[in-house]
Amino acid sequence: MAQNKAKKTDEEQVLQAVILADSFEDRFAPFSLQKPRCLLPLANVPLIEYTLRFLQFNGVDEVYIYAHNHVDQLEEYIDKSPLWSFKSKLNPFRLIEFLRVTNATSVGDCLRDLDKRGIVHGDFVLVHGDVVANLDLQPVLEQHKARREANRDACMTIVLREAGLGPHRAKPKAVTPVFLVEKPGGRCLHYGEVSPADDESCQLLDEAVLKFSHTELRADLIDPGIDICTPDVLALWSESYDFSTPRKHFLQSVLNDWELNGKMIYTHVVDEGYAARASNLQMYDAVSRDVVGRFTFPFVPDRDASYKRLQNGVYLEQPVTLSPRCELASSVVGRGTSFGNGSQVSRSVIGQNCTIGKNVRIEKSFIWDDVVIGDNTVLTHAVVASSVKVGSNCQVPEGCLVSFGVHIGDDITLPRNAAVSVLDHAGKPSPNDTKLLGAQGRGASYAPEDEDDERDPASLEKTLIFSVEHLDLSDDSVSSFGDSDPESDSDDDTTAGPARLTRSRLSSVGSEDSETARKTASFHTDAVHGLLDALRDAGGDFDAAKLEFMGLRLSLDASDAAVRRAVAAALALRASELLNPAAGRPALAPGAAAERAVKGTPGAAAFVREMGIDRDPVPFVLALQKALLVARADKAGALLQALLQQLWHSDALDGDDVVAWWDDPRSSEGEAMAAVRGRCQELMTFLEDAEDDDSDEDDEDEDEDDA
Repeated sequence: MAQNKAKKTDEEQVLQAVILADSFEDRFAPFSLQKPRCLLPLANVPLIEYTLRFLQFNGVDEVYIYAHNHVDQLEEYIDKSPLWSFKSKLNPFRLIEFLRVTNATSVGDCLRDLDKRGIVHGDFVLVHGDVVANLDLQPVLEQHKARREANRDACMTIVLREAGLGPHRAKPKAVTPVFLVEKPGGRCLHYGEVSPADDESCQLLDEAVLKFSHTELRADLIDPGIDICTPDVLALWSESYDFSTPRKHFLQSVLNDWELNGKMIYTHVVDEGYAARASNLQMYDAVSRDVVGRFTFPFVPDRDASYKRLQNGVYLEQPVTLSPRCELASSVVGRGTSFGNGSQVSRSVIGQNCTIGKNVRIEKSFIWDDVVIGDNTVLTHAVVASSVKVGSNCQVPEGCLVSFGVHIGDDITLPRNAAVSVLDHAGKPSPNDTKLLGAQGRGASYAPEDEDDERDPASLEKTLIFSVEHLDLSDDSVSSFGDSDPESDSDDDTTAGPARLTRSRLSSVGSEDSETARKTASFHTDAVHGLLDALRDAGGDFDAAKLEFMGLRLSLDASDAAVRRAVAAALALRASELLNPAAGRPALAPGAAAERAVKGTPGAAAFVREMGIDRDPVPFVLALQKALLVARADKAGALLQALLQQLWHSDALDGDDVVAWWDDPRSSEGEAMAAVRGRCQELMTFLEDAEDDDSDEDDEDEDEDDA
């Protein structure tokens, strides 16, 4: 299918894009057995919609789509779309065309085919069909063009999103990309990957890169798979039929042989906006929550006029039937869905035309269209595909995947992380497993054809819940970037050949060797994002946020220390982001940013005191100090002083609490912490003067009483 419009008068102005609709490394089974991955719903919108809207947002003229799995379904979807169909006058693209490669087995096959077709005329945008982004590519395109004009060997620019070394929901957990970048130009010199499954995490560097005097090793970046390419990139793919994947094969090989091929690849790191790939079920979970949390604005649920946003973070697409005592929080609900008496839904996405029974509890789950759920059933962090029926009194626990058309009988409890499908790995109907699903059940347990090696990072990406418990990792077996390993400085590392770079530990890749550690990490990520969303909602209040926070704490058995860290991190992130300009708002100074963070939402200061400060204020301020260092190191001191002052003015923090923090030796451990503490000297002087004034007044009162 192709859609053609009048050509531009200046052919050089035509911006082309290529969408790789299939990764050929399926991380969405069993759902992808019946539907192409890019048509799976994310916040009730097919994934391909986010990719097309991103390209439209950036002025792309021509779109070529490589699809491999269920291509007919994808073509039919585009053909019937009121926006993307070639029949539609609203279509923003001059051309949309599907390209097929017979017997394609990798992305490399598609790009080699694209080179043979000769339809790419200049620079083009290469993306995957699962990217969700609101980035402005214009500055990237301009810099790419300028480099290209200065040196014809500059053939590619990789767009990366800065995320920091701390926890970040949009970071993939199984594999962390590592880039060695020349400063200040941004030329990429090395690419590698680090995984908790690796026996030894190290990077082997060609000694040729050591001649560059200013380099930076980055393991704090999100790679959304957005590349600006020239036709030379396609030629490089065609030169080697061994290249299968864009990063691990193509990028690594081209960078390793850069002296031979003469081609240069650059990075462009952005620190504003959103960009991530829903490349597997774990990332699907994370990106969905970011869409609901409005991090992807303007690509949010209420972009569609049929959705209405309520104060408690709920999006409803009318009509929706809500029975008495039904409670919804931080969720998206499609039209035609009904809820029975006493049902509770939190941090979930419910599709269209679903029937939810009485006293049903749904938490952190994704329910697609036309699903029926019986009374008194509980779903916790699961994915339920379209046309599924779940009986009454059932338990669908954490990590469960229930694929299209499955029927689960009454009084059934599925095992944790169960995958159930009506088809086997070959796409053939599975015999019904009545022992697993009940006498009236339909479907069976799903198992892939080839199980990955348990230490292969791919094995960590095939489930909804990330876990490395089965790997039995120790601190010695999981290495990463941090303080230098003394052994890496041995004479063997300076001999001829590749340079070996080994580091001790990286917090963003670190091992989670227990259920407690997994729950703590899950609590921190979800709690911080939920509180951050509440702090941004100037028209709301903290009642709903508090209920959700307490429910999350109870469900994951979070400690007081974990609670303090989450509250401090959310407050630090909110104050930090206010330093940057946003739509309809200029950048704020630290004092104004702190005031907006603490007082911008009714009840925020009281919540911070109750959940973060009351039980032990000094550890809370220490947590806030550290969180600000991670979020905004350059302004951490000024922000900390301003936040402490606002919390003091709001009666959330006592002056004695601030003094106790100041006197605590932990507040000045290390140069960074000491520097942040030092910026609070002015506040301490003010508090000491205030304390002296109070003391003088007390003495005067005592003298009057004696007289």
